[in-house]
Amino acid sequence: MALALLLGAEAAGIEIVRRRPHLVVRIDGREHEVVERDEADGRTRIELDGRPLALACAADGNTRFLRLGGRNLRVSLVDPRDAAAAGEGGGDEIRAPMPGSVVTLHKAEGEAVLRGETILTIESMKLQTALVSPRDGVVELLLRGEGQTFDKDEVVVRLASPSAPGPSEPAPPEPATAEASPAADAKGAA
Repeated sequence: MALALLLGAEAAGIEIVRRRPHLVVRIDGREHEVVERDEADGRTRIELDGRPLALACAADGNTRFLRLGGRNLRVSLVDPRDAAAAGEGGGDEIRAPMPGSVVTLHKAEGEAVLRGETILTIESMKLQTALVSPRDGVVELLLRGEGQTFDKDEVVVRLASPSAPGPSEPAPPEPATAEASPAADAKGAA
């Protein structure tokens, strides 16, 4: 599983290579073994590549403040869905991860959707998978209906921003202007 960490202002790619018998991570191409040890006094100590390091941690939302090996670090986990949305037009398109067919539509065009909410269920090689919204928004377009097939990486759903009107709700009318119209002039002249 590939993740991205922000260490202060610097980004570092991290991948979990394995979890057992000890955690092994690959950080920017180099593998490191991490062993966590709980001390009798309630503190946590980790060994990084066999070197013991004292660790203290405080949390503020998705950010962790670490005191590790005599250094103070501010670490934030970057959600891959957020990173993908930022780099690909705000996450407006949901693509099929594999070829298959649509089993169930959970949302309709014009319906609001929250990040992580299932929009449709697909089936590929007898395996059903829920396709979820990468962000809050409105289902602008469902490009495939129940029973219809699609190819790998094909766009199956398009999202609009939460404030954008969907196909089922018309855009609000333009406000009236104060300009005189011929009909108003005719009434005023009478």
